[in-house]
Amino acid sequence: MRRMLPLALCCLAAPVAAADMNLTVEIPTLKVAEYHRPYVAVWIEREDHSVAANLAVWYDVKKASGEGTKWLKDMRQWWRRSGRDQAMPIDGVSGATRPAGQHQLRFTDGKAPLGTLAPGHYELIVEAAREVGGHETQRIAFDWPAKAPTHLAAQGTDELGQITLDLNP
Repeated sequence: MRRMLPLALCCLAAPVAAADMNLTVEIPTLKVAEYHRPYVAVWIEREDHSVAANLAVWYDVKKASGEGTKWLKDMRQWWRRSGRDQAMPIDGVSGATRPAGQHQLRFTDGKAPLGTLAPGHYELIVEAAREVGGHETQRIAFDWPAKAPTHLAAQGTDELGQITLDLNP
């Protein structure tokens, strides 16, 4: 009996497989006279367009007195759906603007900021706005949790490049 107890406890403590979401957001290199890094918001919406999770908000966090937050409203869709109700910075979500290139984000079901996303149909939204530049939004529809490994993509035209979403059960 004593030998079986550690084995039983070991089996109970084994990790449960959790679904994960891997996202790549490309910020393209632009050849312009006055370049500013874009503000970017990444979030998940339910079918009724309510926000299920804020995944990332990149803005000028180093501006004195939080002045960088005043330009967050230029990401109009995110601002109307979630941003204006947030106290910035959002713990585990907010970060500094990113340079041109590909940026990897990884999320696991049950862990912040993804949390416990209920099964259903969702849209991943990536929105970018740049001072003295443009504004762009890309959407990728997906079902959660994924039943099989899934690769989805969207191609931006100006402020965003390739957006890829990989879902694993």
